[in-house]
Amino acid sequence: MTSEPAVQKMLAEELPSWLPNQRWFGGKDRPVTEARAVRVVPLLEGNPRLVHALVEVLQEDRKATYQLLLGSRESPPEYLSGIWVGEDGRQWYEAASDPELMAFLLDAIAETQSHGPIEFHREPEVELEQGLRGRAVTSEQSNTSLIYGQQYILKLFRKLSAGPNPDLQMHLALRSVGCEHIAQPLGWIADEEGDRPTLGMLQQFLADAADGWAMATASVRDLMAEADLHAFEVGGDFAGEAHRLGAAVAAVHADLARALDSRPVQAGEVDGAVDAMHRRLDTVLAVVPELAEYETPLRTAFDSARGVDGGVPIQHVHGDLHLGQVLRTVNGWLLIDFEGEPAAPLSERTAPRSPLRDVAGMLRSFDYAAHQLLVGQPEDHQLAVRAREWSDRNRGAFCDGYAEVSPNGDPREHEVLLRALELDKAVYEVSYEHANRPDWVQIPLASIARIAS
Repeated sequence: MTSEPAVQKMLAEELPSWLPNQRWFGGKDRPVTEARAVRVVPLLEGNPRLVHALVEVLQEDRKATYQLLLGSRESPPEYLSGIWVGEDGRQWYEAASDPELMAFLLDAIAETQSHGPIEFHREPEVELEQGLRGRAVTSEQSNTSLIYGQQYILKLFRKLSAGPNPDLQMHLALRSVGCEHIAQPLGWIADEEGDRPTLGMLQQFLADAADGWAMATASVRDLMAEADLHAFEVGGDFAGEAHRLGAAVAAVHADLARALDSRPVQAGEVDGAVDAMHRRLDTVLAVVPELAEYETPLRTAFDSARGVDGGVPIQHVHGDLHLGQVLRTVNGWLLIDFEGEPAAPLSERTAPRSPLRDVAGMLRSFDYAAHQLLVGQPEDHQLAVRAREWSDRNRGAFCDGYAEVSPNGDPREHEVLLRALELDKAVYEVSYEHANRPDWVQIPLASIARIAS
C-alpha cells in the first residue's frame, strides 16, 4: 500500500528545487519557500502504482495549490527513470510521462469511478473507447494535456482554483446551445473535498487541427523572406483566415450570451475597469523598471476611457484570447482554453466582462506575431515596415469578420475603450514575459511604445 507520510516527506524535500523547472509552474518569478503535500490519494495499487497529490506551494507572501500525479514501478523503463527515491528505496516519478498509467484516467472517466474524494464524470450519452494510452503534449504551458489515440484529449489543471474550473463551465454552456466553434466536452475529473476544484477535463481531440499562432507566424516568415513584396502579394497571406477567425470569435460571443445571458453596462463599470488597469500598471511598474518611461502615456490612455459608453453588453467571454488559443480545422476555427488569464484571481476570471476584451487580446496577438521574429535581430527598416503592414492588415481583417457576425457591430467603433484594453493587455504581457521569458519583454514594450504614441 502507498505510505502517505513517506510520499509527503519525499515531496517536501524534492519539490522546492523541482517545481521551478516545470513549464506549467506559475511561480517562476520567485523562489519556492516550501512545498508540502497536504493530501495523497491512492488511485491504483500494485505495480505500477498511481497516486494523486495535492501540493501547497509557498513563495514568500504567495500560496497556491497544485496537483501532481505520481507513478511508481519496481523496475521503471529508462524513459521513466525515478526522479525521486522514497525512504524505502522505491522510485517515484511525475506520472504524466507514463502512457500506461495515464490510460487509467480515461478508463476511470469512461466507468465514472470514484476514489476517495476524487470522482470521474462522463457526459450523458457519451461512450468512450477504453484501453487507450495517454501521450503527454510537451508544448503545454500552464496545464498538462494528454492525447488518447486520435479521439480524446484530457487537460489536467495544474494550478487549482476553488470550485468548478471556468474552462469546463464555459464548454458545457457552449455545448448546451450547440456552439460549432469548440471541441466538444466529454467528461471531467473533480475533487469533492475542500474547495472542490476541477482536476481535469476530457474533450474531443481534433487530429487535423492547426495552431493559430503557428499559422500566423508562418505567414510572417513568408513575408520576411520576400520583404520587397507587400503582405497581400505573398503566398502565405493570412488575411482570409484572420477574417474567418473574427467571424468565429463573434459567433462564440453570441453563443455565450445566449447560454449565460448578457446585460447592459452599468453606471461606473467602465470607470471601475479603468481603475483596475491602473492597479495592474502599479503592480507591474514595481517589478519591471523598463516600463516606467511609458507610464504617463499609459495612464493617459486609460483615463481617456473614463466616462465613455461601454459600447456593448457585458457577458461571459473567453478572457485570455490570442492566436495560441485557437485551432484551425477543415471545418473552421475553434476556440480553446476558456480559463481566462492564468495570473488573475478566480473571481475576475469568472466575472462577466466586455467582449471587447477578447477582441483586444486578439489584436495584441496579431501585433505580437508580426514583430516577434524581429527580436534580437539587427535593426532593419524594411522588415519593420513589413511587420507593421502584416499586423495592420490582419487586425483589420479580423475586425471585418467580427463585425459581419456580431450583433454588437464593429469593435473599432469603440476606439478609445478598445485602445485602453489593448494597452492593459500589453502591460500584462510585460509582466508575463518578465517572469517567464525575460528576453521577450521587449516585444510588448515596443508595442506599448507604438500604441501609446
